[in-house]
Amino acid sequence: MPEYLAPGVYVEETSFRSKSIEGVSTTTTGFIGPTRYGPIDLEPDIITSLGEFERIYGDRQKLNFSDTGPIDNFMWHAVRAFFEEGGKRLYISRVFTPADGIGNIASGSPPAPAGVAALEIKARFPGAAGNVRVRFDLVVGQNILSEEKGNPRARGVLDNDVVWIGDVTRPISSPPGTGQLYIARRDQATQQWLFESTGSPPNQLKLDDLDADRGDQLRLLTVNVTVFPSDPEGFTSVWPGLAPDPSHQRAGAPDSLFAKFGENPGKPSLPPNTPVVSLGQARTLPIVISRGTFKTGLDVLQALFQIDPLDLPNPDSVKSAEASLKDGKDGQRPDADSFIGDDVRKTGLVAFEDIEDISIVAAPGSTFGYENGYRQDANTIINSLIGHAQKMKYRIAVLDSGDKQAISQVRAMRGRFDSTYGALYYPWIRILDPLTRQEINVPPSGAVAGIYARNDINRAVYKAPANEVVNTAIGFEQLLNKSQQDVLNPEGINCFRFFEGRGFRLWGARTISSDPEWKYVNLRRYFAYLERSIDKGTQWAVFEPNGEALWANVRRTIEDFLLNEWQSGALLGDKPDKAYFVKCDRSTMTQNDLDNGRLICLIGVAPLRPAEFVIFRIGQWTADRKA
Repeated sequence: MPEYLAPGVYVEETSFRSKSIEGVSTTTTGFIGPTRYGPIDLEPDIITSLGEFERIYGDRQKLNFSDTGPIDNFMWHAVRAFFEEGGKRLYISRVFTPADGIGNIASGSPPAPAGVAALEIKARFPGAAGNVRVRFDLVVGQNILSEEKGNPRARGVLDNDVVWIGDVTRPISSPPGTGQLYIARRDQATQQWLFESTGSPPNQLKLDDLDADRGDQLRLLTVNVTVFPSDPEGFTSVWPGLAPDPSHQRAGAPDSLFAKFGENPGKPSLPPNTPVVSLGQARTLPIVISRGTFKTGLDVLQALFQIDPLDLPNPDSVKSAEASLKDGKDGQRPDADSFIGDDVRKTGLVAFEDIEDISIVAAPGSTFGYENGYRQDANTIINSLIGHAQKMKYRIAVLDSGDKQAISQVRAMRGRFDSTYGALYYPWIRILDPLTRQEINVPPSGAVAGIYARNDINRAVYKAPANEVVNTAIGFEQLLNKSQQDVLNPEGINCFRFFEGRGFRLWGARTISSDPEWKYVNLRRYFAYLERSIDKGTQWAVFEPNGEALWANVRRTIEDFLLNEWQSGALLGDKPDKAYFVKCDRSTMTQNDLDNGRLICLIGVAPLRPAEFVIFRIGQWTADRKA
């Protein structure tokens, strides 16, 4: 309530309309499963393309598990199918089980001079895709020494920078261009630049000792890091202009070598897709970063490029060092516990609990080998997906059938589950593998999630995601006919069918629920859309005075939202009062509810169900018969 204490004119803003509810997105998807590379216990970042996925989670090569041997990279194929079918936004939760209880992280070192500790490198994340080649290039920059009002200036130099200084004393016996390497230090007392060498005794120069007009030069030394992937067609990453000193004042900034490739990827300045970790000198791979005996950037340059700190004859010369990281492994095939995840480290499905905008979850490839020894784990993973969707309320789990399953086997599999939050798809989709140029079968969940997204964007979430072309398919693992689908469809097994002249299509839109009220996928997803939209759009009502004014405002807010839904064709009925109702008054709340701070709103909607069976009845008609 504003206060009016002095005479005057008061202008106030007020609202005469109800709050609006904005419909939430229904296309954001979360995939969980093994990948070739990438973070395991970091918060998943959104992926918007296949290329972005490859930069973070590795290439398309097969996964080589220690207990099963090579297996197709089902996650890569699922991500490819998702974007090919129309998906836009995707989160990935990588699961990994180490082989033999070890880290399976690739490591290596560039060669170092005798008696000098080598710089040790290890892959940031476990996996065979961490077996990369890392190249370090020494870059001697342009001369940055200049004159300003008769005084020498060195623009761009920072504390602990390694610099090359030449032609300082110009002895007659010395050819032009010779010089030494120094470390830049800022004298805080005099605010002057000092340049120290590592000789014994160390040589020290002042900036005032240099004369640009006399021919002196001062050049900054930096290191370029290039990472070459194990896949020849993968992404090559380059990070230029990194300061080599471990104690560089820009530590934590993008241009510091040891900060850029630090051990902790959670730093804001360090993106989680940085592919290698640069470590200090150590005999074995440490758990945390260790710079060892590397005290200055000169020590690092000597270890990397085997240069004499006292002499760099040609400042324009190119020096390089390489390290091949080895022994990175894909571990064992992840078990069900890896998919379930850890509440402390936020792994597996737990990683998706903090991401609100996910509407679809799937575990591509988790049912591979269902009939060959992986059934127990696969069933547990399916139950975990269903449980996750039920827990998060506004999600649906897209479930894969097992590979090479006969009709009787997929029926037996379906009989184990009953939920309104899951949909099962059969059979697997046949594609042309871009890696081997051979036909392979892949799980359908990636393509189905993409079809969900395409359906929602092109039509609406209330339209059943079926009778849709599978763009990536060149066939199916098993071609079904109508009689076979007559057996599967009533049990809630959504089938892929081939129709002459109409291509390969998804031909089913049922959940795995025995409750006829929630028989259809679009009904489950549309109610999730309505519930979440109303949930987010009415948060303003919490702690408002619980009286008639609030009840009327809540009613108007929800009625306006549902009216828009009815006008767009989402609800059944030729008039709004036949399509929905909203009650929020004394008939929905008792005095006990009011005393305990509860506002109860009753909402009813008449949703549209798909025309799953289109029936035309045709009979004979005679010309003289009256209609």
